[in-house]
Amino acid sequence: MFYRQLGKIPHKRHTMFKKEDGSLFREQVMGTKGFSGTQSILYHHHMPTEVVSTKLIGKYLPEYEDQEVLKHRHLMTDKIKKSGDALQAREYLLGNDDLLIATVKIDGPMNAYYRNGDGDEMFFIHYGTGVFETMFGTITYGPGDYVIIPIGTIYRMIPKDETKALIVEAFSQIVSPRRYRNEFGQLLEHSPFCERDIRGPESIVTFDEKGEFEVIAKTRGYLHSHVLNHHPLDVVGWDGYLYPWVFNIEDFEPITGRVHQPPPVHQTFEGHNFVICSFVPRLFDYHPEAIPAPYYHSNVNSDELLYYVEGNFMSRKGINRESITLHPSAIPHGPHPGTTEASIGKKETLELAVMIDTFKPLKVVKQAKEIEDEKYMYSWV
Repeated sequence: MFYRQLGKIPHKRHTMFKKEDGSLFREQVMGTKGFSGTQSILYHHHMPTEVVSTKLIGKYLPEYEDQEVLKHRHLMTDKIKKSGDALQAREYLLGNDDLLIATVKIDGPMNAYYRNGDGDEMFFIHYGTGVFETMFGTITYGPGDYVIIPIGTIYRMIPKDETKALIVEAFSQIVSPRRYRNEFGQLLEHSPFCERDIRGPESIVTFDEKGEFEVIAKTRGYLHSHVLNHHPLDVVGWDGYLYPWVFNIEDFEPITGRVHQPPPVHQTFEGHNFVICSFVPRLFDYHPEAIPAPYYHSNVNSDELLYYVEGNFMSRKGINRESITLHPSAIPHGPHPGTTEASIGKKETLELAVMIDTFKPLKVVKQAKEIEDEKYMYSWV
């Protein structure tokens, strides 16, 4: 991320910053990698350490199914009936030691505030609008938004209307691909997006309010309740490189060529041992003998997950909006029968999808069996 400042801050860091009554605002340095990574400095009305009670809520990590035969999987997330707030209604579907993948149908505001102490979170908003209230300020969201919430950020999600989202809970930081940044961190000219496409918090709403406010913390495999004696969103200003940010999938500029381009050209973000890619409407290959459909390929070092958003995905049959497919490493996958021939001569695709490639095998959560298309593995015959 790049430097940003919002609200009121003193001229010099680690110096006195006084309120009108002469008392001090409380400075909080929030940083990653032991003060050597990205960081921001926030200024609070109250000490962020004022906790009046704590409680262990319980485990949150999902249970995975026992090892099954290696096969391609198709999960129909539109069949999930569960709904609620952005924390309680999460339906975990897959995961490993590097990330958890869930979908969520949100129809109400979060009752408590929340922070993830294990890593960054990414919401891909499939449909719906609303706001994220965060300690860094307010972020509005809408369809197609990737919302990145950094580790340790206190926030609350409030939908304006029913919202469906794909969630990645990382056990690391989610950043733009390193190959698209120069030594100074600036996005390069060949990057498929630039800083103009990235939105940060729009405004700070500061609450100087005493009382009991619950913050649910997620870390070490458990949920913990911390009750503060003041409103958690009491920040009057901050600056730095660590803050929530938004990138809309429609601002991704696809890289095309004379012949079919490999999946890395669609990469949008990366974390430890995984990448996130965006498949967006784009012109097809323009070599006179080009085959626009992807070739059959074996991801021998990674699992490939696709979440289908809109349009007719050219290489797949029988896939609907909100579907997830998992193509595990070690076996090949590719276009369904007839789709290769059908793609020849086509000029463009209007598909919209999110891809997650992991470099450790993904495990499937036990409950995912209830929404699985068991015939998917055999759909190439």
